[in-house]
Amino acid sequence: MTKKQQKTSIEQLLATIVDAIQDKKGSNIVSIEIGKLPNAVCEYFVICHANSTTQVSAIADNVEDKVLENHHEKVWQKAGHDNSIWVVLDFVDIVVHVFQKEWREFYRLEELWADAQIKNYEETNA
Repeated sequence: MTKKQQKTSIEQLLATIVDAIQDKKGSNIVSIEIGKLPNAVCEYFVICHANSTTQVSAIADNVEDKVLENHHEKVWQKAGHDNSIWVVLDFVDIVVHVFQKEWREFYRLEELWADAQIKNYEETNA
């Protein structure tokens, strides 16, 4: 796979993840392109929040399902489903963080990556 094909594949995975979050009404979705920074652990972080543990779980489950369905990729590592206040899904190139709103405000991950390019996604009203 060429570097351009790999970039396209990562961009398609990113689009699938964002769509899956929007399907379950995730709020304030952002992607942070950290792959160009020194010592980056992946290409992107995707961060969103929800208003309840039930919604956090639903978003995380939908992301896993849609990535498997559309890209035939299983999550490599995951954590946080036991309490669903912060679920992390690691797809190697993209790490997804689904928070309850108050925990997202507490940890403020976006501020840790201030040097990276951050993209905000529009809220869907569907």
